[in-house]
Order: sequence, then structure tokens, then C-alpha cells
Amino acid sequence: IMSKRRYTNMQVLLPTIEKMLESGKNHREIEAELGLEGDRPVHNLLKRQRKKAAKGAPKFRGRKPAKTLQEYKYENKRLKMEVKLLQDFLQSTERK
Repeated sequence: IMSKRRYTNMQVLLPTIEKMLESGKNHREIEAELGLEGDRPVHNLLKRQRKKAAKGAPKFRGRKPAKTLQEYKYENKRLKMEVKLLQDFLQSTERK
């Protein structure tokens, strides 16, 4: 015979759990006092909360924004200077 699964809305208990943690109680003591059962419910709740807090803004996926004409001109100028510098270096080492 299977018993019904006991469900506890942990989000409602979160402020209470945080106060108990601040007062110095450990996870097992909190679970016993609140009558929570299962595999480390307080630990799992706090872990989920930390994960939500760390997530922050979602990462941007998709195409990169197009460069402006000014950015292309700057990059082109920089690359031309780099080529000229390398050519001068090779010429000074008499490789070309």
C-alpha cells in the first residue's frame, strides 16, 4: 500500500528558514522543527535560491550586432598599419 506524497510549499517557508539559519540552527534542526521530510529539503531549497540569484541576466544568443561603417574603416586602417609594420620588419631582417 502506497502512502500519499506529502507536499510542502518551500517558498512560503523560506523566510522562516532564513531566520532560523541566522539564529544558528543547522539544516537538520530546521527540518525537524518544521516537520520536513525527504532528502535534505532545506539544503536543496537554499541551493535552488543561490542558483536563481547567480543566474542574473540571460546570455545573448544569436547573431552578433552588425558593425558600423566607421568600425569597419577603423579596423581596415589598423590592419593596413599592421601589414606595413610586418613588411618593414621582414625587409629589415632581409627575408624579403
